[in-house]
Amino acid sequence: MTKILGVETSCDDTAVSIVEDGNRILSNLVSSQVDIHARYGGVIPEVASRQHLLTIIPLLRQALQEANTDLKDLSAVAVTFGPGLAGSLLVGVSLAKSLCLALDLPLVGINHLEGHIYANWLRESSPLLPCLCLIVSGGHTELVLMRGHGDFLLLGRTRDDACGEAFDKVARILGLGYPGGPAIERAAIRGDPSSFALPHALLRGSHDFSFSGLKTAVLHLWGGREGLSPFDVAASFQATVVDILVTKTLEAAKEIEPKQILLAGGVAANGSLRQEFMRRSKIPVCLPPPSLCTDNAAMIACCGYFNLREGRRSDLSLDILPNAGFAEGVGFEPTTQLLK
Repeated sequence: MTKILGVETSCDDTAVSIVEDGNRILSNLVSSQVDIHARYGGVIPEVASRQHLLTIIPLLRQALQEANTDLKDLSAVAVTFGPGLAGSLLVGVSLAKSLCLALDLPLVGINHLEGHIYANWLRESSPLLPCLCLIVSGGHTELVLMRGHGDFLLLGRTRDDACGEAFDKVARILGLGYPGGPAIERAAIRGDPSSFALPHALLRGSHDFSFSGLKTAVLHLWGGREGLSPFDVAASFQATVVDILVTKTLEAAKEIEPKQILLAGGVAANGSLRQEFMRRSKIPVCLPPPSLCTDNAAMIACCGYFNLREGRRSDLSLDILPNAGFAEGVGFEPTTQLLK
């Protein structure tokens, strides 16, 4: 049995998990800071990092207890090194390096975006490769071809706002609260998605995305007319975003013919997005449980398992990369060390 400890502190969620053999979750704990940051309408980096410091050791102890596991039973530690907030990342990486030094364990640095993809492996059946991955979160919107473990090709990304960032900004415009994704989704249930024709930036001839124009259109619409229903605007905005994401992904799938489409990232928890992919895609679509779409450490531990299995690990010089691009690593070195 291979037990990987996962640590995730890239933003405002402190997360610790223990995953066995790459797909069996023994414990998966997340301490959210949403209530703390909601009063500011967004994440305050220094507050987030201090909260990680207060939370991470108690969370580690609880994760070990729930998994009925001792530190000596661990096979490796996987930790997010980027992208994310510098102070937050430092807390997680420092803990992981300390544990590996004290316990003589392999250390595996994980790119947060790659970690999101591996939420799809935490299920009974593994995805089929090659697969097309749509990563949609508060800070990222990427379309990636996964040809094998550790073998990725970036096809497209947002040229401006990330999808989740647009949700947050539109929710703020409409006064719906923070975080924006769940707030927009709740409001959209009460609205008519056909109320307003909003711009679709499809960027023909490219796999890239753009959401800044859509956000600006909502701003002008909301500020230029009296008596608008925030629910109708939210529903129209959400329907437009969903259509853009599904259309662009299916166009790429038609071109490269993957065996499956994988959704990943916090926005992948959106019910309308999930339903529209299932309705429109002729290719099988893999959907992680909503709880594994948002930031969590089980996906990091799972990703760490497959990296270690493929002979990739980090050393204690591992440093944070707050602005890391997709699949940007830190000089993995091959290892012949067998998994315990």
